[in-house]
Amino acid sequence: MGAETGRALLVLRHAKAAREPGMDDMRRPLTRRGHRDAAAAGQWLNAAGLTPGHVLCSPARRTRETWDEVSAALGAAGSGMRPDYDRRAYLADETELLQLVRECPDQAGTVLAVGHNPAAHQLVTGLTGRADLHFPTCALAVIKVAGSWAGLASASGELAGFWSPPARR
Repeated sequence: MGAETGRALLVLRHAKAAREPGMDDMRRPLTRRGHRDAAAAGQWLNAAGLTPGHVLCSPARRTRETWDEVSAALGAAGSGMRPDYDRRAYLADETELLQLVRECPDQAGTVLAVGHNPAAHQLVTGLTGRADLHFPTCALAVIKVAGSWAGLASASGELAGFWSPPARR
């Protein structure tokens, strides 16, 4: 998907992570379910033919592990990607996350942002106006946008796809 046909922003909330008392939040690993869900998200992207040209990722362990599973599921297309682990994405709010996307290279027609809630969900809502979306762990939104990344503005996108793991009891 090039600039002439539009761009795609893929917003992925990290997969299910462990919560252990006293564990540093940055070091929380994915659970087994989280690993499975992240791999399934990558398989969904692969089946949809959506390969990121740039990956913006929080440096938290759970987001890095989410990307690792997605990357493995993308196969050769994902194996060569070098994510931009930007510390600012860890505690970013919607406005800050939007700014990080605006800083992505224009040659990337598809950008994947792997982050945290509430910012990930708020970014999707802010770009698409879709406040009705439930955004559980490992939810993945595909947003069509036009123009440069630097010019990305609120309410300028269209939800083109959405995936989330099956609900578990």
